[in-house]
Amino acid sequence: MKRPSLTSIQLSMLVTAFVLSTANATFWMKAWTYFEEFPGALAGFAVAIFLLGASLLTMFSMKYVIKPVFIVFVLIAAVSSYYVDTFGIVVDRDMIRNALETTAAEAGALVTPNFIVHMVVYGLLPAVFIAWVRIRHRAVLAKARWNTALILPSVLVVLGIVFLNLSVFAATFRNHRDLMASLNPASAIVGVGKVIDRHFQNRNQILTKLGEDARSTPRGNRARPKVLVLVAGETARARNFGLLGYERDTNPELSKRDVIAFSNVSSCGTATAVSLPCMFSVYSRDDYSETKGKWTENLLDVLGHAGIETLWLDNNTGSKGVADRTVYEFLPDTADPSFCEDGECRDDVLANRLKEVLAGVKNDTVIVLHQIGSHGPAYFRRYGEEARHFEPDCRTPQLADCTSQELVNAYDNTIVQTDRNLGQIIDRLREQSDRIDAAMIYVSDHGESLGESGLYLHAAPYFMAPKEQTHVPMIAWFSEAFAKDDGLDQSCIEARRVEPLSHDNLFHSVLGLMSVMTKVYDPALDFSVSCRETGPGAGSAQPQDEEPGA
Repeated sequence: MKRPSLTSIQLSMLVTAFVLSTANATFWMKAWTYFEEFPGALAGFAVAIFLLGASLLTMFSMKYVIKPVFIVFVLIAAVSSYYVDTFGIVVDRDMIRNALETTAAEAGALVTPNFIVHMVVYGLLPAVFIAWVRIRHRAVLAKARWNTALILPSVLVVLGIVFLNLSVFAATFRNHRDLMASLNPASAIVGVGKVIDRHFQNRNQILTKLGEDARSTPRGNRARPKVLVLVAGETARARNFGLLGYERDTNPELSKRDVIAFSNVSSCGTATAVSLPCMFSVYSRDDYSETKGKWTENLLDVLGHAGIETLWLDNNTGSKGVADRTVYEFLPDTADPSFCEDGECRDDVLANRLKEVLAGVKNDTVIVLHQIGSHGPAYFRRYGEEARHFEPDCRTPQLADCTSQELVNAYDNTIVQTDRNLGQIIDRLREQSDRIDAAMIYVSDHGESLGESGLYLHAAPYFMAPKEQTHVPMIAWFSEAFAKDDGLDQSCIEARRVEPLSHDNLFHSVLGLMSVMTKVYDPALDFSVSCRETGPGAGSAQPQDEEPGA
């Protein structure tokens, strides 16, 4: 069979047209919606996008470069378009960080038969065509002239289109930042570039010390050590917690225990890679950055400076750097057949290990339990039969094969499983009541979309994230002895449970509950401060002088 022959410019235009027409369904649907009242502007926008794409690819149309670059371009577009069009996500820097940090088991749940078919049709076959086609290359000077003859007029036309529709474009891009974020594969390529850039920026960073003045207040007459179990939840949204008004009883265990359920808590981010280090950092969501989170000591470090022991038990994909300087255990490595299968474990493994740890506690201690929680799309893998309260439930990670109700049923079962696990944790702490004064705080890292507004999963850019991804549950439980230590009035906290809180409060609230004095502690961000008789900032909510790094 005779190989087709194309010039480099023809192939550039062909690949641009193919990617824009097959890998950008979400992008064009949004453009149609946002430019609905301005059809002329929409037509101009489409022409401008095509000309810019073709011009950009033409710049890479040199011999020995064009085919590898175009093949990678098409493959990236195919991968990102599947997840953008299927789940409504945005493939940006944070999503790429999540992908790089995920486990093989989690990644495997995303490689479904539909994904494979999509990749063959829209990725592999076009890549084979690009590799097979014969490209007629001109001499260097001639190529430069031809390329300039395409690029320069294209740029001028684009500038003209922008000038003629400036007011429409300005208003649309200002009000709908998600439009260009859904353009494939531009968003993914820019995201990869930002990840690489951040990696090289971080190479020469020096860790900033924090709270080295931290001291734990004396025990006084307290004979037993304080133990706070901090449960970092995964992908749980407040909307589906029975304790927070959901019409289904997804919290049968917690409802039997004397817990405080905070109903108005916001997350720092919409993905674990952002929220987890942010919630343990001293920085607020507005001040937080990946660099600050990675290169400034965090809550666990400050607790360590105060002489409080810390331990991180992980049943997720790692601590995202939070536990780099503390004792760390990755529980899926145990491969305990009672809880684990195919490289993943249900969260029951955390309560099981906690029981063993508590038996050896002798000093004031903070134990972090990092759950796999409600992580999708393989929701059915997160719970056992004992938590399968709602049926029929979605039993595949290929969400398109499930009805909306089956998907919600599966997700609600993950909340039942989390409820069961939190009940187990409280019971483990109660079992040690003769040895320790115990408390538990649970807060999810972010929420989840279950098809609302066409969105699934999480990790939407915060500026466009729906409430389902940012409104998270937070639960507190205090033993009588723990509350008595600081004169903690639980009815006072209960009365304030509807007040706005966020991940910003976690750092300071843990320091307050563990009676840690330090300049970086801000009582205004400690949810218990006005309900305690003793400890740092007790009885007031006035901030002290704060200097991160002090």
